[in-house]
Amino acid sequence: MEEKTHWLDQPRNIKLLWRGFLLVLVLTVLAELVVPLHPHFEIDAIFGFNAWFGLLMCAFWVVVALGLAQVLKRPESYYGKDND
Repeated sequence: MEEKTHWLDQPRNIKLLWRGFLLVLVLTVLAELVVPLHPHFEIDAIFGFNAWFGLLMCAFWVVVALGLAQVLKRPESYYGKDND
């Protein structure tokens, strides 16, 4: 019986998805040139500020989550020994 392959198993489709995601991100940042902004602070007026701020905050929270995982991690023998 032949196993069906999923469309995401093909490397060319993954590459196509990455290119599509990057295109959407670039178009979103370039939309700032067309859409009038109403910044509340001076830093909000910097071109691409929201994209950079989002990227930095995402990286920050990943680091926080990794640190929290180290603090909350239980040893492998926490629930007792396995009876294999």
